[in-house]
Amino acid sequence: MNWTRRMTGFALLAALGLVLGSAPAAKAQAAAQDTGKQAYTVPEYNAYQAAAAEKNPAQQIKLLDDFVSKYPNSALLVYVYPLYYQANGALKNFPKVIEYADKLLALGDKTDAPVRYQAYFARAFAYTNLPPAQQQDKDQATKAREAGASGLKTLAEVKKPDNVTDADWAKQTQQPKILFNYASAIACAALKDFPYAVDSYKAVLALNPDDAVTSYRIGQTYLAMTPPQSMYAFWFFGRAVTSKGATEAQSKQVKGYLRKLLANYQGGSVCDSLTDAELNELLQLATSAPERPASYAIPSSADLDAARKDMTIASVFTDLKTGGDKAKVTWLASCGLEFPDVPGKLLEITPGTDAIVLKIAFVTSDAEFQAATAPNMDVKVVGQPEATRLEKDNPVRFTGTLSAYDPAPAFMLHWDKAKVNAEDIPKEKGAPKKPVRRPTPKKPGT
Repeated sequence: MNWTRRMTGFALLAALGLVLGSAPAAKAQAAAQDTGKQAYTVPEYNAYQAAAAEKNPAQQIKLLDDFVSKYPNSALLVYVYPLYYQANGALKNFPKVIEYADKLLALGDKTDAPVRYQAYFARAFAYTNLPPAQQQDKDQATKAREAGASGLKTLAEVKKPDNVTDADWAKQTQQPKILFNYASAIACAALKDFPYAVDSYKAVLALNPDDAVTSYRIGQTYLAMTPPQSMYAFWFFGRAVTSKGATEAQSKQVKGYLRKLLANYQGGSVCDSLTDAELNELLQLATSAPERPASYAIPSSADLDAARKDMTIASVFTDLKTGGDKAKVTWLASCGLEFPDVPGKLLEITPGTDAIVLKIAFVTSDAEFQAATAPNMDVKVVGQPEATRLEKDNPVRFTGTLSAYDPAPAFMLHWDKAKVNAEDIPKEKGAPKKPVRRPTPKKPGT
């Protein structure tokens, strides 16, 4: 399963540039008019202008390459590099976007905060669109993590325009904040700095709570930890399933994946209905809370194995009647197990075509047998028609598989695939007696 966000629409960079900083061409024009500070020749400026005016990205890159070859140390590089990474972004050449964003950032104090911000934005945008294998490259990931943090810091240095309200500014800066945090999270996960990755992903969710992809990625990150933080992972996978931002196909895909994770976590539950019930409970809880409550937990396979140790049908009865967490763990551990020679008092028998249903009271002593008047076990006997000869109010033993139970006050254990102990079934009336074999007479003298 590969849930990867692909940031789309590189024009978004240009749109944000119009809000957060002046366009490169406009700045270059202003510099050209300031003859006292002019640091380039007229042919140099004209070559830049020609490249800036070119609308075809591939052709523009050729013009920019020609400019750099002629003027490698030009003061106009501060305007040339943004043209480079925007043109490469239009062509989806994301490694080149990163290369020229880094060249712009390497100019340091020669650029102001809005220009540096645009470069960090372009870089983060490109990193999130690299193939996963390139994102995992250690050097690439290290630089992306540093750039993400620097991008957030630089964005905070950009002055809000006087004609923009605080509310509008918050909306305009939300997307870059999401992008910088998301790029940092991917990079940290690649570097196996999982706690920092989780924090960065959660910063994205704080800005966009209905982001299903980010919730899913948080779940992945928790599972990648050593040891895996399964409870937190399950919670955020549940958040992904129930997110308003998830498509129907995404919800279905993650729900199926989460169900398999739950089943494997518990060692492969024999009773599918229990896994479904746990899944439904998790999804319901995850819908209403962004973080997993400390009290929420699902028993692991180790917990269930411990519960099965020295388990008897008598202990199962006791635990289930007690209720609470103990009953929950016991039922998860016992559902689907076969128990031999379960003792009881037969109170009702219902013959059927495919099965015989017995209503039995579980008893472990003569006193309990005498006092039993109501059944607490529903037993389906299959493939044993002679069990119809059982008689009410008699003792009976059976071997069967626990399939379900109803909690108190209408406590009832349900059994399937049961077989009654043959010794407890009365002989068929009129059945021929077995011939008595007489001993062979001894011969005289022997």
